[in-house]
Amino acid sequence: MTGADSARHDVDSTRRDVDSTRHDADAARHVLVTGGCGYIGSALVPRLRRDDRVARVTVLDDLSNASPRNLMGSGLATDDAIAFRRGDVTEYGDVESAMRGADAVIHLAAITGAASTHDRREETRRVNYDATENVLHAAGKLDVSNVVFASSCNVYGRAATTDIDETVEPDPINPYAETKLGAETLLEEAIAEYGLEGTALRMSTNYGYAPGVRFNLVVNHFVFRALTDRPLTVYGDGSNWRPFIHVTDAARAYAAAALEPERWDRLVYNVGDTDANYRIAEIAEAVRDELDRDLEITYLEEEHPGPSYNVNFDRLAGTGFEPERSLREGIRELAARFTDRAE
Repeated sequence: MTGADSARHDVDSTRRDVDSTRHDADAARHVLVTGGCGYIGSALVPRLRRDDRVARVTVLDDLSNASPRNLMGSGLATDDAIAFRRGDVTEYGDVESAMRGADAVIHLAAITGAASTHDRREETRRVNYDATENVLHAAGKLDVSNVVFASSCNVYGRAATTDIDETVEPDPINPYAETKLGAETLLEEAIAEYGLEGTALRMSTNYGYAPGVRFNLVVNHFVFRALTDRPLTVYGDGSNWRPFIHVTDAARAYAAAALEPERWDRLVYNVGDTDANYRIAEIAEAVRDELDRDLEITYLEEEHPGPSYNVNFDRLAGTGFEPERSLREGIRELAARFTDRAE
């Protein structure tokens, strides 16, 4: 066992030994969601509100890249059990104020768009790393029982091997991935220091419809371009791998980890489906096939294709969680939503 593996084992053991009196698994819980007005948040917050195990949800968002409208369609705007706090996760006072009374925290707030973070290195560190330190310090101070951190499979970089599990050494190649990996270490340290429960979900690339839908994610972007009869542009030769997960399945995973921490008792989990590892060229072809359009797929082989990682999700299976939505189903749903033909 390597030193890093030994340290992770020690932290995992510490977490399992946390005094069970810190929270009552049967009590309805108060969950704080940072960045809750964003893409995943717009799928997650309504799901939490529908869950009988949740009594209250607080959303902390600075609205720099999202809108409260993303939550309004679910009838949450007039729901007394939903509290919205406009605040900045980089400001410790905003974080502590929003977290008071919370039992669990799902920390989604982040600078996203991995490729763009090369030009936003300082901002990315401030929001993705420093703000996570704020969240964890507040959680320790306020005796929050469980923190779920939104990490990413992007931390694996351009892996030469396939079937990457959580024991593979990450190799981040952009500031987004670097800060996500660094924040995982902060979580590990907070677990040891404060005795809280916590886990980092290394999420697959999201796709699919949610009220706060992002158009800079590859599947969503390709569907939008296809519906406007524009070529699908693939950087490189399209051979690079990515795992994909529907946004509603991502929301299900975050909710499960927050509400069933005893099942999610490891420091990190890859989250996705082994059968949903696709080459980017396959994504373009699936969009063209599902939309039944004579679309041009353009390969810019001189351009850098970005990360490539084919991921194993065996550890995730131990939690009892598995994704439910398929890529092609998600493509069809996006097309229907974008053309106002939702079923």
